[in-house]
Amino acid sequence: MINKKTFFIYAVLIIVLFASSFLYLNSRIDNNFFISSNSQSLSLASLKQAKNFNDEITNSRKNIITETVQKVSPAIVGINVIEIRQYRDPFSSMFDDPFFRQFFGNRGNYNQKVQGLGSGFIISPDGYIVTNDHVAGSATEITITMTDGSHHQAKIIGTDPVSDICLLKIDGDNLPYIELGISNDLIIGEWVIALGNPFGLFELNDKPTVTVGVISATGMNLEPISDRYYLNMIQTDAAINGGNSGGALVNSLGQVIGMNTLIYTAGGVQGNIGLGFAIPIDKIKRIVTELKTGGKIDRDFQIGMSIQSIDAGIMNYYKLESNKGVIITKILPNTPADNAGLKVGDIITEIENYKINNENTIFGVFQEFRVDQEIKVKIIRDNSEKIKTMKLEKNK
Repeated sequence: MINKKTFFIYAVLIIVLFASSFLYLNSRIDNNFFISSNSQSLSLASLKQAKNFNDEITNSRKNIITETVQKVSPAIVGINVIEIRQYRDPFSSMFDDPFFRQFFGNRGNYNQKVQGLGSGFIISPDGYIVTNDHVAGSATEITITMTDGSHHQAKIIGTDPVSDICLLKIDGDNLPYIELGISNDLIIGEWVIALGNPFGLFELNDKPTVTVGVISATGMNLEPISDRYYLNMIQTDAAINGGNSGGALVNSLGQVIGMNTLIYTAGGVQGNIGLGFAIPIDKIKRIVTELKTGGKIDRDFQIGMSIQSIDAGIMNYYKLESNKGVIITKILPNTPADNAGLKVGDIITEIENYKINNENTIFGVFQEFRVDQEIKVKIIRDNSEKIKTMKLEKNK
């Protein structure tokens, strides 16, 4: 038989073993619960981290360019026009003979409908639209397409072929419009966005085509085209193609700083080569104000002088360092030129802030001014520079 002492020892051992087993099992349960909870926490953290990463990627795709495009796009419109153009039959002289006329009729001049397209942008909530004169200035029917897919018939409020600016109007009182910026403080190299309707692509999805570039140069005085004068133009490498004419050139703040108007192309190349030009918005604002008031621009003033470009002979005779400018060849008495003190032989190099290169330039520069305006004329006389003030008087 087991004595009491031995029994007591066995009992203590059993209790110790049981307690040890219980503590071991309890610790396993606690550890498993901790591991399970920790794994769940790690899983939630991983999901959250992944979501944040995706949000960062999405946000990184958005920048000031994309935000500007989204902001201004509703104010860009596509323009479709119909013009009536007059043509002359190349064989019309033959049909002057009564014998031929009795068979073929009078086939001298005839009219034909011509379709065209371009771009424009809304500048006020009541539906004023700016575009180029060469886009819509001669149109008999103008259809405006907006980004919501709607179509509107537009009327011409006024147009100016000289500056190539046309003001249209559609009905509306709460239309999207674009903010007009300032073009006299542009920075060479700053980002710009060209929006418009190249090749009629606006009609495919009711959205403007967007191209991005920089301002390449400012103050560009280009040669006239069809009696249209392009002075102080903005040059950009943002792609501009056929149909972009009249579209907006905007800065990264969403302000229109110019109107896309023309491009230079290399020989045999029809598309863009990175030489696009826009009319500065400061000029557009002045023209639009006058067109709203009178429907046209009043340039009916006299000057009273004849000029010619400077050639090699004139350079040598007057010992000039450059052929830039024009020389006065005739002054009419009692005219603005005469009253300003200008003389035959004076070399005009600058008018106001416009540098004069040749005859074409000075003709275009005078188109910038109005009746009764006083202008500063910089000349070279006797090898020294002088400034004369000329008041432009209305033609009598």
